[in-house]
Amino acid sequence: MHITLKLIPTLAYVCVLPVLISLGVWQLNRAEQKQNFFKMQEQRLQSSLIDLTPDSQVDVELLKYSKVRVSGHYDAEHQFLLDNQISAGVAGYFVLTPFILDGSTKAILINRGWIPLKDRSQLPQVNVIATQATVLGRINSFPGVGIKLAGAEIPTKSWPSVVGLLDNTILSTTVGYAIMPFQIELADTQPQGYKREWQETTLMRPEQHTAYAVQWFALALTLTFLFIRHSFKRD
Repeated sequence: MHITLKLIPTLAYVCVLPVLISLGVWQLNRAEQKQNFFKMQEQRLQSSLIDLTPDSQVDVELLKYSKVRVSGHYDAEHQFLLDNQISAGVAGYFVLTPFILDGSTKAILINRGWIPLKDRSQLPQVNVIATQATVLGRINSFPGVGIKLAGAEIPTKSWPSVVGLLDNTILSTTVGYAIMPFQIELADTQPQGYKREWQETTLMRPEQHTAYAVQWFALALTLTFLFIRHSFKRD
């Protein structure tokens, strides 16, 4: 038995093997990162209720998913419908209503939930009572989009106003007062809401990353086995 190394298969093995191993290690690192993320998320969901005021300094990334309470009133005249939102395979809108905080002209967008799209030629009725209220929910960043279309952040002129991408600077100009750069997802127990199935995260679970890592390492092992098998020749 002797070893016969052919140039092209050997070069292919030497080049591909590190890539497969690197991909496996990368997936393991991602699994660890996701595990830490979910732990952080759970801690925030279980944390004490935070009272937000006009003077609160909010870092969305630090407070994301934290439970909050705000006092003020809804602006019933200026509501936004965030377009292209899918629930159970059905297209619709998120209903976002400015909530003006007590003692200020600052507002936070309250995501009151999802409604189905029935007819684009006729906007849905999204009534809300504008009296003094205290609202409970959790902080989250604005919903993202896969592909940002030109002009998606420009709301339509009629009310409720349809918009494809939330930009608090543009929305503030539209309504004439400051809107903070995050949303509060209305708690399920709160009135004046629609369908609320808030996602904990859209991120892949750690277990999935670990499974992908195993696949990459298995491919590396298989490649090594095949390379050795074809390199050793019987005399």
